[in-house]
Amino acid sequence: MSLEIKVPTVGESINEVTIARWNKKTGDYVEMDELICELESDKATFELNAEKAGVLTVIANEGDTIAIGAVIANIDTSAAKPAGTAPAAEPKAEAKKVEPAAPAKTEKNDSYASGTPSPAAAKILSEKGIATNDIKGSGKDGRITKSDAMNATLKVASNESKTREERKEKMTSLRKTVSKRLVAAKNETAMLTTFNEVDMKPIMDLRNQFKAQFKDQFGVNLGFMSFFTKAVCVALKQFPAVNAYIDGEEIIYHDFCDVSIAVSAPKGLVVPVIRNAESLSLAEIEKEVATLAGKARDNKLTLQEMTGGTFTITNGGVFGSMMSTPIINPPQSAILGMHNIVERPVVREGQIVIRPMMYLALSYDHRIIDGRESVGFLVKVKQCLENPTLLLTGGQDPNKMVLGL
Repeated sequence: MSLEIKVPTVGESINEVTIARWNKKTGDYVEMDELICELESDKATFELNAEKAGVLTVIANEGDTIAIGAVIANIDTSAAKPAGTAPAAEPKAEAKKVEPAAPAKTEKNDSYASGTPSPAAAKILSEKGIATNDIKGSGKDGRITKSDAMNATLKVASNESKTREERKEKMTSLRKTVSKRLVAAKNETAMLTTFNEVDMKPIMDLRNQFKAQFKDQFGVNLGFMSFFTKAVCVALKQFPAVNAYIDGEEIIYHDFCDVSIAVSAPKGLVVPVIRNAESLSLAEIEKEVATLAGKARDNKLTLQEMTGGTFTITNGGVFGSMMSTPIINPPQSAILGMHNIVERPVVREGQIVIRPMMYLALSYDHRIIDGRESVGFLVKVKQCLENPTLLLTGGQDPNKMVLGL
């Protein structure tokens, strides 16, 4: 009996997928639920498993774009399972021991291998900077003579020896979608970027103080992303327009913070979402970041995990970026760019000191976010990071809280 393998429905608004890779080939016997291929939509990668056991016949090729519901393979469920694997090779212990061959006796005059220079030739070649394998010897058995070395010239690489090959690769569905969204963000928003810098010493000191205890207690490392996420949530509550988006002629505001984290995955940039980040602890955020980043690297993110964010954080600093202007992730209205931490001289209380500094960049849609709000948002993020106590008090001045003001 032949069972048709069809492209399943993988999400709303997805009408077609691309066959990214076949894990099995025609003629292979597959077990039930065994992975047979990977499908790629414009949003994510999906795995397709065998519905029954049998012999597989592949119909569609890797790279083909297939409509949802189309048949891409057949499984002959009546085919018998092949016999076991071929008999194992004889144990190594029973293998015949091969003794190394004794070196052949050579005459003194034959001790020079082909291409070996004489002492005088070696000295000349060394002075000229010429490798012996670039010279063809004219002496006995190909030995390089003094005359060969004197006549040798250094080879200079020419353009003729350099390759100028080109190759063409079809864009993946994910890369095409990313391209369209980036162009749309530039063309359909009034995007501006404002910058600030933050002294990372308070956060770094706090991490150094608690990172060992944090790892022992929660099983994850205490990174910068949890501090930035908490700082962003504090600032978003104070400046709700940064957490909103335009829908036609209306503005949609959120009383929650679903923070998207830009992650570089093998097949392109993805932005998994940390839901209700404002209610999570540092440890919970770090666990979410680790889980989502791991799924991104393994192409295991689901559509639900990558949709619905209200604000995005991207960290170009992990690649060494000093400053950049990140592009908004539509339909969101703003994105925060983190950058490389560099020790720089700064003035503190009239003294020049060295501090680990980071540039921050906030790109925002000027149609919904005014300059006052964008600058104020970034200043609040800076204040929370330079005074981590604000992260524990929801952005309120701890002195005023103590005094009940």
